[in-house]
Amino acid sequence: MSKVKSLIDHCFDCIEILIDHPDGMRLSDLCVRLGISKGAAHRLLANLTSLGFVEQDEKSSLYRPTLKLTILGQKLLISTGVPDICQPVLDRLAVESQEFVRLTMISGGRLIFVAQSQGAKGGLMYVPRADVDVPLHVTANGKIWLSTLPKDDAVRIVLNNGFGRPNEFGPNAVRSIEALMTRLEETRRHGFGVSDQETEHGVYAIAAAVGSKEGPVVGTVSVAGPSIRLTERKEQLATMVLAAARELADVWPARFLGNAPIVIAGRPSCASAPGPPMCVNR
Repeated sequence: MSKVKSLIDHCFDCIEILIDHPDGMRLSDLCVRLGISKGAAHRLLANLTSLGFVEQDEKSSLYRPTLKLTILGQKLLISTGVPDICQPVLDRLAVESQEFVRLTMISGGRLIFVAQSQGAKGGLMYVPRADVDVPLHVTANGKIWLSTLPKDDAVRIVLNNGFGRPNEFGPNAVRSIEALMTRLEETRRHGFGVSDQETEHGVYAIAAAVGSKEGPVVGTVSVAGPSIRLTERKEQLATMVLAAARELADVWPARFLGNAPIVIAGRPSCASAPGPPMCVNR
C-alpha cells in the first residue's frame, strides 16, 4: 500500500530537491518531482517563500533555495562546540602528517563532514570536493563507522544510499554488498578504515573512529592525500590518526559522548598497493 505524504513531507522533499538544483527549477518540474498538482505545489512554495527557505527569481520565475537552512545548520553546529574544541587537534594532525585532515560527526544516521585542516604546503596537494555527506562505502571515514555497526544495519544504510552511478567514484570502489562486507571485516581487524583509490582516482585515506567504550561512535577523523605519497607512510599515518582519534574523544562534548572511558581500538597494520599520482596541482 502506498504511503500518503503529509505537508511536512512535501516541504522537506521540496527543499531537498531545490538544494540539488541551486540554479533554480520551474514550477512544472517541481510538480513532477514531488508528484503533486500545480496548485498544491504553488501553495507549498508560497509558504516556503514566506518563511524564507525559498525564493523566486523575478525574471526567470525559477524557484531556488535560500541560505536560511545553511545559517541554521551553522548555528546548530557551532552550538555543539565540536568545531571549536576539535580544530586544534585537526590542525596539529595536519601539521604532523602534512596532509589534508577531515572531521565528521554522526547525525540522523548519516556521517557529515564538519571541520577540516590542510597540512600540505605545496606540490601535489589533495583538495576534495566540497561535499557535506560522506559516501560511506568508498571512504575511509565511512568504512570505519560502518564497521562499528551491526552488519544488518551497515547493509541497510549502504543499500539505502546506493553504490553510486557508474564511474562516479574511483577505480577500486566496491559495487556489491559482498565486496563491502570483505572491506568492513578488514577494517574491524585493523581498527581503522582505509580507502585506496575508492573515492577518487589517485587518492589514499586513513580514518579512525571517535567514541567511548559504552556509547556509540560519535564521529571519525581522517588523513587523505595522493596515493603515491601516502602509501609510503601508511603505518606512520595510521598511528597519527589513531592518536588524534583518542585525543578528540577526550575533548568531545560530554553531552554527545557521555562520561564513559574512551577507547579507540586498533594498531597500524595496513597493506595496500600504491596507486598512480593524482593530477591536482596547487
